[in-house]
Amino acid sequence: MFSARKRKEYLGKLSAQELDVLIIGGGITGAGIALDSVTRGFSTGLVEMQDFAAGTSSRSTKLVHGGLRYLKQLEVKLVAEVGKERAIVYENAPHVTSPEWMLLPLMKGGTFGKFSTSIGLKVYDFLAGVRRTERRRMLTREETLEREPLLRKDGLIGGGIYVEYKTDDARLTLEILKESVSRGVNAVNYAKVEKFIYENGKVTGVSVRDVISGEIYVIYAKKIVNATGPWVDTLREEDRSKEGKSLYLTKGVHIVVDQSRFPLKQAVYFDTEGDGRMIFAIPRDGKAYIGTTDTYYEDDYVSPRMNKKDLDYLLDAANFMFPEVNLTELDVESSWAGLRPLIHEEGKRASEISRKDEVFVSRSGLISIAGGKLTGYRKMAEKIVNILCKELHNEKKCKTEKLLLSGGEVGGSSNLESFIQECINKGVELGLEEKEARRLTRLYGSNISKVYDIIKYSSEEAKQFHLPVGLYASLVYGIEEEMVNTPIDFFNRRTGSLFFNICMVKENQDAVIELMSNRLQWTLEMKEDYQRQLENEIFYSENTEELPNLREKSYDKQLFQN
Repeated sequence: MFSARKRKEYLGKLSAQELDVLIIGGGITGAGIALDSVTRGFSTGLVEMQDFAAGTSSRSTKLVHGGLRYLKQLEVKLVAEVGKERAIVYENAPHVTSPEWMLLPLMKGGTFGKFSTSIGLKVYDFLAGVRRTERRRMLTREETLEREPLLRKDGLIGGGIYVEYKTDDARLTLEILKESVSRGVNAVNYAKVEKFIYENGKVTGVSVRDVISGEIYVIYAKKIVNATGPWVDTLREEDRSKEGKSLYLTKGVHIVVDQSRFPLKQAVYFDTEGDGRMIFAIPRDGKAYIGTTDTYYEDDYVSPRMNKKDLDYLLDAANFMFPEVNLTELDVESSWAGLRPLIHEEGKRASEISRKDEVFVSRSGLISIAGGKLTGYRKMAEKIVNILCKELHNEKKCKTEKLLLSGGEVGGSSNLESFIQECINKGVELGLEEKEARRLTRLYGSNISKVYDIIKYSSEEAKQFHLPVGLYASLVYGIEEEMVNTPIDFFNRRTGSLFFNICMVKENQDAVIELMSNRLQWTLEMKEDYQRQLENEIFYSENTEELPNLREKSYDKQLFQN
């Protein structure tokens, strides 16, 4: 069980005895460290001040990719490592990771020439250990347009096609966490570290505030790991150990458009006009999303927002490469903005800074990790746990390379489609539409059996709260098995609906809040507060931060005050 209704019990367990390892941060890096740590025999806890994956780990381009653009920057080792890691992620969690052919249009005067692209993609295939069936091919101008007719014809000289891997970043993080919890990790969201506790100059514990109840818990551990993404330097400052290298935060924004307005057939990685950057346009679930920006950021870490400049940049880029589409801001259904915690490098533009990770070990013993890529989470975790093993005299080796994640027991990637079809048939027998059964199976993988059990034995409650049965089962499963505490947890990090099905969110938000209030025993004040938070998220997903909030009340843009 990983239930929101048992958070207090989990916090009590965390504070009841000294842990071997406490991880601060519930993004993909912290989740990966938790899984590696517990599988090597360490008693392990994890606390996250927001929801799991609420920061960078739910706001990426949603690709487990090999980093073709890093080859251009001669990051050969990084390309080789993340290229191989993406294949590992695919096998360990095929239900949340799928191959996506990426088209690279070659434009006269563009970033990539025909010869250099052919050589570059071939080197990329070699370094990344790409499967034979997924190796790159070069295309003529006609073949390129056949794959994506919306492309700009003027200046197009051909194309290249190669494979990336599409994912749901937040769900990947959740599946790693759920696997670690099933193996003994105690992980709690909305648990904010307020201060460190020291003994003889060494950090030995933390004071943690339950953001929901306000209660304070003291948790002791032999080793404490700071894996807080954009907040890494904040905790290093609290530890009085911030020296040498520091973080450089950049903001990445994505926008979502319905395919009725942008009927994109093929994922495309393309040049922007003027600044030498490249961005993605990717079809997903009847939508197309475009991103990303890469600009220096120093504002609110909790809720970075798209501004008018970001919106114009992405629309201009899309309209340059796909001139027949003529997108305007009225076509944008939703958006998201995330922060990249990069390691500062003097004299480099944001898009040129290395995505390599960096580890800092302070005099107090606090271990911090920053930078890195979503794709490389497992190797980052291995690096940290190797340090823990050395300091805690543990000789066990990393086991996560071939460790299936929660939901991943589908018989391997080669058996995924037959597994999905089998589960669709079972869902239809339960009364689900085929499309809904497919969506749920892709979302939960082998955990779909638990969701189907909820439909089978508890669907009367769905009628009581006027919820579609599939949505109801997702919500109950989320509360009981994925620690869903707020409506935003559910609509954003557990289902992705806030980005890719915002109309459904609006239609069902009141019913979802009613059921959650009933199950989690909210006070009237809590219920109203969560309603406001969700309305605020919907508003800012649909609009830029410059547009006035036309609601009766002006809500704080932050989910929580620091």
